Amino acid sequence: MLLWFVIAYWVISVSIGLFVSTRVHNTRDFAVAGRHLPFYMVTATVFATWFGSETVLGIPATFLKDGLKGVVADPFGSAMCLILVGLFFAAPLYRMNLLTIGDYYKQRFGRGVEVLTSIAIVLSYLGWVGAQITALGLVFNVVSAGEISKLAGMWIGSFTILIYTFFGGMWAVAVTDFIQMIIIVLGMLYIGNEVSGMVGGVGVVVDHAMQANKFEFWPALDAKEMLGFIAAWVTMMFGSIPQQDVFQRVQSSKTEKIAVWGSVLGGVLYFGFAFVPMFLAYSATLLDPAMVAGLINTDSQLILPRLVLDKAPLVAQVLFFGALLSAIKSCASATLLAPSVSFTENILKPMMGKMSDRRLLLSMRIVTVVFTVLVTLYATHSKASIFKMVESAYQVTLVTAFIPLLAGIYWKRATNQGALLSIFCGLAVWLPLLVFGPDDPFVPAQLAGLIASAAGMVAGSLLPNRIGNPLPEEPEHMLLHHHAAAQTHHVAEHPLPSSLGEK
Repeated sequence: MLLWFVIAYWVISVSIGLFVSTRVHNTRDFAVAGRHLPFYMVTATVFATWFGSETVLGIPATFLKDGLKGVVADPFGSAMCLILVGLFFAAPLYRMNLLTIGDYYKQRFGRGVEVLTSIAIVLSYLGWVGAQITALGLVFNVVSAGEISKLAGMWIGSFTILIYTFFGGMWAVAVTDFIQMIIIVLGMLYIGNEVSGMVGGVGVVVDHAMQANKFEFWPALDAKEMLGFIAAWVTMMFGSIPQQDVFQRVQSSKTEKIAVWGSVLGGVLYFGFAFVPMFLAYSATLLDPAMVAGLINTDSQLILPRLVLDKAPLVAQVLFFGALLSAIKSCASATLLAPSVSFTENILKPMMGKMSDRRLLLSMRIVTVVFTVLVTLYATHSKASIFKMVESAYQVTLVTAFIPLLAGIYWKRATNQGALLSIFCGLAVWLPLLVFGPDDPFVPAQLAGLIASAAGMVAGSLLPNRIGNPLPEEPEHMLLHHHAAAQTHHVAEHPLPSSLGEK
């Protein structure tokens, strides 16, 4: 019965995405929903995109093992990322009216920086999308009682999400995100109330967790532990800022004010609701300690689904798995679209010469298919946990793309030489430490890379410029936007005669 409910929900949500695809007529509709999204929809798509498999499965499993110290990256770092984007980055980026975050790097620092940062951003999505696809395989395997293997579930999930993302782009993502946010909120609150009644109230669970020292958050006054804490926090908080999916939500907003406060409110809602799955998973230690003991060191991501299947009534199971699938689908569709748009606009398009808008839209869709296949293959071969896949995804953008974005907006003396040196220094320090460094380093690789990236930006910008600072060309869609604005201004100043106008 549960499997049929899941299949019905899956078919309905895909159908909604396909129906919305009728609103896609050009690349701006596909990439940024024509910049028409209202406040409630921007807030919903910010929340739903980030409330993914790691929030429902990865974070609770990590919390059970390590307490709040283990989840400093997410939800603490990721929620702060969304709030910081709204307060400090949304307005200046929105005013530029660009299609991708790579277009910003091109306008500010030139073609070389655009290519390098765009490659880093696209690669960073492998871990995040891979985590969602891994979770889809797990869910299909659980609700089918093993009839659908995890591998088959991954391929089924990824290709059904691809269908409406391929046709509907950002419009389909935004509308389905809005619906899925409602299902996530209602489903999590309902199952939270059910579980709370089983254990004797929220206070019982909180008291038990406090006695087990699960609420210890701040690191001890030890240099190594403090550096590890900082590195975990900044990985998601700063590394997630220069991301295409975040940029798309800013650019899809109807107004600058919506871009700012939709990001802030989405981040606040995400932070609050991320604690519901943690509460549910910890309740399992009281309701079924034997099950938790059996899974905690083998497959801790199964603890919460197992608790719901074993202890909750059918209605609660349907709502929980509906909420879980909503979380995964909204996150996966957004993270399939974002790197595909970035790669097409900032890497493929300049290599192919002048392209019509129709051909560019087709290219974006083809790249979306290719990226889906590649990331599904990556997910099927990855052995990392969902939480670790997401956390590690942002290290590459932290050490390559964050400092050029921050300095480009807030430091007038930042140059393209500084941006290139920032990328080079960040990679030159981070990559060797990550590959050849000790398993438990004194300074984590991503923190060392971030510091090196900042030093490279300062040094490269203050030293005599050996590269030059050419003014890059505006993206084609920007030129068309300016041309249309000029035509509108001309018509306003020179109206047609009344008879001709009426005709």
